[in-house]
Amino acid sequence: MDMNQYLEVFIEESREHLQNVNDQLMRFEKNTDDLGYVNEIFRSAHTLKGMSATMGFDDLAQLTHKMENLLDAVRNHQLDVHTEVLDALFESVDALEIMVQSISEGGDGQLDVKLLVQKLQRIVAEEPVAQHAASSIEYDELVQTLLSQTADQGFNAFEITVQLERTCLLKAARAYMVFDVLEQAGDVIKSAPTVQDIEQEKFESSFIVILVTNESHEKLQASIMEVSEVESVKIAEVPVKKKTEMEELVSPEVAAAIQEVTVSAPSKSPVEEKTQPSNNKTIRVNIDRLDSLMNLFEELVIDRGRLEQISKELNNSELDETVERMSRISGDLQTIILNMRMVPVETVFNRFPRMVRQLSKDLGKQIELQIVGADTELDRTVIDEIGDPLVHLLRNAVDHGIEMPQARLENGKNEKGTIRLKAYHSGNHVFIDLEDDGAGINREKVLQKALDRGIIDGKTAETLADKQVYELIFASGFSTAEQISDVSGRGVGLDVVKNTIESLGGSVTIDSNEGYGSRFSIQLPLTLSIISALLVQMSEERYALPLSSIIETAIVQPKEVMHVHGQKVIDFRGAIIPLIDLKELFTVPNSVQGDHYSVVIVKKGEKTAGLIVDSFIGQQEIVLKSLGHYLPGVFAISGATILGDGQVALIIDCNALIK
Repeated sequence: MDMNQYLEVFIEESREHLQNVNDQLMRFEKNTDDLGYVNEIFRSAHTLKGMSATMGFDDLAQLTHKMENLLDAVRNHQLDVHTEVLDALFESVDALEIMVQSISEGGDGQLDVKLLVQKLQRIVAEEPVAQHAASSIEYDELVQTLLSQTADQGFNAFEITVQLERTCLLKAARAYMVFDVLEQAGDVIKSAPTVQDIEQEKFESSFIVILVTNESHEKLQASIMEVSEVESVKIAEVPVKKKTEMEELVSPEVAAAIQEVTVSAPSKSPVEEKTQPSNNKTIRVNIDRLDSLMNLFEELVIDRGRLEQISKELNNSELDETVERMSRISGDLQTIILNMRMVPVETVFNRFPRMVRQLSKDLGKQIELQIVGADTELDRTVIDEIGDPLVHLLRNAVDHGIEMPQARLENGKNEKGTIRLKAYHSGNHVFIDLEDDGAGINREKVLQKALDRGIIDGKTAETLADKQVYELIFASGFSTAEQISDVSGRGVGLDVVKNTIESLGGSVTIDSNEGYGSRFSIQLPLTLSIISALLVQMSEERYALPLSSIIETAIVQPKEVMHVHGQKVIDFRGAIIPLIDLKELFTVPNSVQGDHYSVVIVKKGEKTAGLIVDSFIGQQEIVLKSLGHYLPGVFAISGATILGDGQVALIIDCNALIK
């Protein structure tokens, strides 16, 4: 069998399973009593092992097998969870990610995992069995599939561990009373030991039950604790895959067994109810296909503009009606295509908890990363570019922002620092805020470093407002680190952040309160392919200005224009802003000044400027095209577009014009 046809699916699903393992490990580290996380990790590792063995990637299969052994020991209460256990699992995930990445790049996925395998074996072999060990319960295929059916119906699944008092003489009777409580609340799927063994008192003093119910965690706890001689009850929610996710993994034998249970059992039980099969309505589409679809649609947008212009020129009512209908339909199609390209920022955010955990450990700090709005969506093109800038900002917050635990305590703060990463929509933009409750930015220290490095001179330093000082940290080569480390201090990073974000048509601003923390706010366009723009005329040439950069348009009389240090400025709503004559900037031929100035007020973060043009043509949706390899790095031009009459209009990069 040719396995290459399945390679792309294997890579994609492997990454999903590894990300799930990462996420569940992070949660388990915060709550090691909840074995539900371990069961979820085990399932992903087990699936990955089977896939790897089938595809012939032996190192992957071997490592996941050893992970399974360790995880099995944890969930069977044969292994106490401590830092070494968690670190070994995290290290294993890192190795698995390296192997999957190798495969995705055309490699063989091989990696020397002998030392890591030995470490996992040693931990399992050397760790003594915990004294408080209880029975273990296995989640086989039948149990998992039954649970998935109940999840589709909205029921909860709990793993309940009941500990009877050691002095209890009638253990079977007390267990019977507990089962009576549970069966009134829902359906018992499985127990360990088995029901027969419990009836014959073939257990020490504890047993585990999987229960499906619509009762709350708290009510169950209270009801069971009312039974005499019950010492403690531990209830953990069982993470359950939906039925549609399980169908692909279930063997024919198990499916037949489930069908038999479903048909023969009473109809009242939520577990035993026969559910209608649901179709999987999700398919995987290669991003290259979406790019091709977008390219074709971009051509359609250009032709749409041409048709609209011809329709106006001919003034034919039937043609007008047809073009209007086509414009409406193509507008709906545009919305669908753009939504198909939208990806949650979670795909970028989900790698950060591990990174912050490792950096905190390396630096001896205690840091909690809070993520809000991970389901906020951005165009795939933007998503692919923002990962590195966010990495730099996070490393900066961990190293420069959050103080050492002792220093925080001395300043009256909690010894654990907090970094908050938040994404949200606002208009046609997505904002990503990174906030920390650390030391903030020391204004004088930044100024002195900028002076030492020649980034600014003494005269300029005296005139800078706080925000302008903070923005100096974006200068190339700037760093306030006292010594070079693996985390920072080499003077690279934040300049990359600014350049990358501005190349995406976005902006980044800084707010800081010394002693209390800092906030970096990134503004990004929803998409880069098709944008709304204002078309302007300059002599015989036409240019496009992205609406996302425009505040408003204005007509300015010559008498309102002032000159400051040789620069034209105007008073715009109480603020003095510079004027930039685009005809002079782009040396537009046959340029003649009229009796007034047509001005487009644009912004870049907190800064504004007025762009002088000849006239405004109007708003239009345009397709942004690259200038290609022959015209790289043209100042203040981000690309070009083809207008309805077939002419080319250059797209102005407003961010490049504002210093």
